[in-house]
Amino acid sequence: MNIDRIVLREIKMQLKEPFEISSGVCYERRVILLTLFSDGLVAWSECVAGEDPGYSYETCETAWSILTQLILPQIIGKEIVSTPARMKTFDWIKGHPMAKAAVEMALLDLEAKAHNRPLSTFIGGENQKVKVGVSVGLQPNDDELANKVGAFIEKGYSRIKLKIKPGRDVEMVGNIRNLYPDTPIMVDANSAYTLKDLDILKELDQFDLMMIEQPLAYDDYLDHSRLQQELNTPICLDESIRSVRDVKLAAELGSCRIVNIKPGRVGGISSSQAIHDYCLKKDIPVWCGGMLESGVGRAHNVALASLPGFVLPGDISESQRYWAEDIVDPEFTISNGLVEVPTGNGIGVAILEDLVDRLTVQSAEY
Repeated sequence: MNIDRIVLREIKMQLKEPFEISSGVCYERRVILLTLFSDGLVAWSECVAGEDPGYSYETCETAWSILTQLILPQIIGKEIVSTPARMKTFDWIKGHPMAKAAVEMALLDLEAKAHNRPLSTFIGGENQKVKVGVSVGLQPNDDELANKVGAFIEKGYSRIKLKIKPGRDVEMVGNIRNLYPDTPIMVDANSAYTLKDLDILKELDQFDLMMIEQPLAYDDYLDHSRLQQELNTPICLDESIRSVRDVKLAAELGSCRIVNIKPGRVGGISSSQAIHDYCLKKDIPVWCGGMLESGVGRAHNVALASLPGFVLPGDISESQRYWAEDIVDPEFTISNGLVEVPTGNGIGVAILEDLVDRLTVQSAEY
């Protein structure tokens, strides 16, 4: 495959409602889309870097810079023998997994299309449908939160994730558990706590939660290990996991019992597969996280979640969860807590290019 043309775009998509976590609130999403053209084939991917460095040091600006200055000029006009071989040439760039993931996932979409196969089966996926849960941001009060949770349960989501932070934790979670005693519930702290909050975190044990996601600092494996020894509820690591090496360290220390895999966070689908394979071997449950993706990023996540080790519902959700109008056709929908894995070649959805053009605020072309 020869890369004949590359287009990098930033589009702005308005969220249907603000999404708040412990580190801040998001009102609109700056989405970076990458398009590769090769021998009549067109491949798409999305860079999930955020508007600010609240979740990761990577931002839209850093990703744009790394892609336009260091990576994309090195693949235009080049023959791609294999995605892993091409991505190996960028190992010298330290960090920046979200920027690298966008390139890797676009190349895999291109490869899958060249082989006339869905991306899911091309990477070894087996499931035709994947379990999905929903992430519920912090709300102004418990009544509004309860209403939203009830609506999502009625919609059919198979798991509810509640965002928490100090002051909005035990009482809030207890209220939801009392209202919905049989619903699978987990909480996500996005690193908002320390071991000084041990007594508060131990109180969460009473609510029969599936897991507590990333309660402590993103780079602290030791304190997570200490915390897990004190809790009955499994700890799930998210921000802490950037590679299979991190998973091995966390497993050795006992820092968690569950792993959240986000392909953007860990550098792409190949890295995600390595984490998945290790966890499957070690009997560590994994699930696919979400980063407020458009339908492009969502399509890649769904393909990844079709791998056999993804046994827990992921934060994939349907398109209408976040967007009044998604940029793909068909949009992703939920039925009985499941999302269907696209069967078309590559990511399996068409891109609404006219809509993308209208939403574009900047672009670079090679």
